Amino acid sequence: MTLGKVVGTLVATRKDEKLIGSKLLIVQAVDLDGNLIRQYTVAMDAVGAGIGEMVLTAAGSSARYTKATQGKPVDSAVMAIVDTVEIQGKIIYKK
Repeated sequence: MTLGKVVGTLVATRKDEKLIGSKLLIVQAVDLDGNLIRQYTVAMDAVGAGIGEMVLTAAGSSARYTKATQGKPVDSAVMAIVDTVEIQGKIIYKK
């Protein structure tokens, strides 16, 4: 799993029919200090995430284990919206 922040959306008018109706989000990776990293991924939204939210993404075959992504040609999925991140007793992110 990767921690990231939703920074945008992607619209593709022509796509595989299994992706019709799916929301695609651009997620920027976050380090454990809460800083954005210059690493991006396009992930199918399985939980109703929106711009600015901290999320967890799953990649590879694990991305296809959610109800929303099962049987779809996706390599990354937003599968959780993060409420709090705590590391060694210090809260680095709180929704």
